Amino acid sequence: MTGIHVEGLAAIALFYVLILAVGIWAAWKNKHAGEAEGTDRSETIMVGGRDIGLFVGGFTMTATWVGGGYINGTAEYVYLPGYGLAWAQAPFGYALSLVIGGLFFAKPMRSRGYVTMLDPFQQKYGKRMGGLLFIPALMGEIFWSAAILSALGATLSVIIDINIKMSVVISACIAIFYTLVGGLYSVAYTDVVQLFCIFLGLWVSVPFALNNPAVSDIKISAVKEIYQAPWKGNIKREDAWVWIDNFCLLMLGGIPWQVYFQRVLSASSATYAQVLSFIAAAGCLVMAVPSVMIGAIGASTDWNQTAYGPVPPKERDQADMILPIVLQYLCPPFVSFFGLGAVSAAVMSSADSSILSASSMFARNIYQLAFRQSASDTEIVWVMRVTIFVFGGLATAMALLTGTVYGLWYLSSDLVYVIIFPQLISVLFVKGTNTYGSVAAYVFGLILRIGGGEPYLSLPPFIYYPGWQIEDRIHHLTGEVEHIVVQKFPFKTVSMLASFLGNVAFSYLAKYLFESGKLLPKYDFLDAVLAQHSIENMDKTTLVNRNTIALSEMAAVKPRLSVQLAATFTRRDTLAEEDSSPEDSPNHETLD
Repeated sequence: MTGIHVEGLAAIALFYVLILAVGIWAAWKNKHAGEAEGTDRSETIMVGGRDIGLFVGGFTMTATWVGGGYINGTAEYVYLPGYGLAWAQAPFGYALSLVIGGLFFAKPMRSRGYVTMLDPFQQKYGKRMGGLLFIPALMGEIFWSAAILSALGATLSVIIDINIKMSVVISACIAIFYTLVGGLYSVAYTDVVQLFCIFLGLWVSVPFALNNPAVSDIKISAVKEIYQAPWKGNIKREDAWVWIDNFCLLMLGGIPWQVYFQRVLSASSATYAQVLSFIAAAGCLVMAVPSVMIGAIGASTDWNQTAYGPVPPKERDQADMILPIVLQYLCPPFVSFFGLGAVSAAVMSSADSSILSASSMFARNIYQLAFRQSASDTEIVWVMRVTIFVFGGLATAMALLTGTVYGLWYLSSDLVYVIIFPQLISVLFVKGTNTYGSVAAYVFGLILRIGGGEPYLSLPPFIYYPGWQIEDRIHHLTGEVEHIVVQKFPFKTVSMLASFLGNVAFSYLAKYLFESGKLLPKYDFLDAVLAQHSIENMDKTTLVNRNTIALSEMAAVKPRLSVQLAATFTRRDTLAEEDSSPEDSPNHETLD
């Protein structure tokens, strides 16, 4: 047994070393990237030199969502009785998310030369609102990383009897190290290896698992009950709205993430950013196929004939680990370790982009634009390095110390959908929205979503939407019965729509009240309607870099040539602009 563990450890170590080597090589290869064009080092870390090509770009865009959580989660839902393929929504949900992102969001974001997803919010709604929107965005990235690392610990526990905590810490340290060294370049190049590892590792294993004598024909078990309910699954009429709600959450809620826009903004042009999104959508579907097959294999297996034992994974509360269990117990040892080693390394690698995303938003949108506008480029680079370390450490600690990491991830991804998505539509496509509407939308979305409760966190609802039910959940191992409130109403999507309508309604109400004189100018405390040339608005011009954004609605300012991004804008004559041309188009685009 020990020998097998040594082999498993060796396989994982081999793939870990491969990914670490690629990460360091990418950092070394691109250490002078952007210097010739005069690009700031901090911007190079965040979005590369905006020169990510089609090959690497296609892989890294696909890896936005195809990582450890994606392949494990897809297999889990296909395997689970009562769910099955009908409820494995991630492949189609995220593929459509990338298509919609490419059609409507990639071009305006990339062509205006933003550096992070929060830039347009700070430009239109001011730095305070940017700070508020940073909170759900940060929570989403940190909890996603923590969930990935938590899944990794569980996966490794199936393969080798080493301390789970130690394995999670080592994995996190490797991901943090190469992200620290190379920024986006390391993340992008390791994504290529990550997807290659997943694809090869799973496809090598599938034929062996299919031919295992304990496995029935998956075509028959898809429609007929053999060892458990058919894995094709079905959607009951009373669950239809929940299914639609979850699908909209994946399809639309998959757009407003810095991990996605990090890739969009690093593309060499706006058109490339769109093409990469479409390539990644196809990649999402292709990469899901082996996961779906492994889930189906798990549902078609007589576990009594395997070394796993007579009690199937679903009754041991191990359904979430069905992918590593199938690889471990239904494949020959050498295939099993190759597959598990590749998948483990890929899971480790998929935590890097979320950590980089969180530190990019903090360094640029919070530290530089909200607090230290005079910060030098070197200072921003060091802030990024420190926050990569801090956020990476935070995600690792949460993966090890809290058992509710998945519940936190579900809730935070809901908040990204309910709060940030409607604000992103408003800021890019709706003229006339302002900070008052943005604040109202934030509050509406937050109350309506939190009010619905979160069973995974044992968070009871205080808003009971139509059709709610109380269900009993039995823990297979302890036998405990838990009474939880299940909302059958699509309250997440309704909360998102209410947030959007609240933004538009309150923005126009505030605009009417101030411009008609019904409210005095002194009550415009957010400087959002009347104070067109206030300090807040001048702060927004710190987002103008290299003349990429033309702010037609702003007061004319006296330019002064400078090598660096303008520092503070407390007076109109202190704006510094560079005289270089826009990156994508000779025509300046305006925000409205």
